[in-house]
Amino acid sequence: MTIVMLMRMTMMTERFTTVRGLRLAWLDSGTQGAGDPGGGTTVLALHGHFGRARAFAPLAAALAPRHRLIALEQRGHGHSDRGDGDFSPDAYVADAAAFLRGLNLGPVVVLGHSMGGVVAFRLAARHPDLVRALIVEEGGALNRPPDIEHPVLDVRGWPRRAATLAGLRRAIEAQGIPDAGYFLESAVEHPDGWGLLFGYDDMVASQRALVGDWWDDWLGSRCPALLVHGLDSSVLPTAMARRMAAGRPGTVLRELPGCGHWAHDDDPDAFAGAVRDFLREVEGPSGGPWRSASRLRDAASGAA
Repeated sequence: MTIVMLMRMTMMTERFTTVRGLRLAWLDSGTQGAGDPGGGTTVLALHGHFGRARAFAPLAAALAPRHRLIALEQRGHGHSDRGDGDFSPDAYVADAAAFLRGLNLGPVVVLGHSMGGVVAFRLAARHPDLVRALIVEEGGALNRPPDIEHPVLDVRGWPRRAATLAGLRRAIEAQGIPDAGYFLESAVEHPDGWGLLFGYDDMVASQRALVGDWWDDWLGSRCPALLVHGLDSSVLPTAMARRMAAGRPGTVLRELPGCGHWAHDDDPDAFAGAVRDFLREVEGPSGGPWRSASRLRDAASGAA
């Protein structure tokens, strides 16, 4: 067990567990959650492709001390095992379900960014007993051309090693990436130089497996949902986000101006505020049941 010091001086505990034969890493905010006296809702957070669990440290700080946030480092990412190379969407969903059951958690609020958002709403459709509510950040129900022009970022030509962290940044940005910061969250120093924790071939295979039509999964659950969209996103079109929210009962859309695909990084305070508002509505006035989609929509309109 490791104590990890993260952004905003948030301390989260890094733990490891075996899930379906894989050793998976996860971070735990250690604050109260469902099951604790006076505690709020527990939130499971799922990162996107190339991501890390620690991306959610600022959100964990914003939700503390009422809510417990646990962030799973998904297979092939960060400190988690890659397994047998199965990076299908079904494998990610099965991992998340087994992870929650192994911790005797559920139903919880499941939050996912990008690929993690697709995993989240597919988890809700297939394991409704585990998901109390959904928060999907920039995870589209359609992930294929022509709806999404370039659903796969081919990183196989990226540098494997660099002498310094700064050199790794320059080499990645030379591949046409405007800001390598997101990818450098996975940078570590190896004996032969600096490199990234994820396998390049694995990430391409995982992205290709996610190409498709996930609309039935998006519509396949009945729990309340918050869809967070950055209005400057180059990944999720605004028209698709609005169609997703309009087509699924019990869904409220929060559009964040000035934010792109990584809204939680672009405006952490606005993102955390949207999540807090949603959790408050899900819990009801005294931790009770969720009240109504119309009330959530009213809250979102007032905050916009």
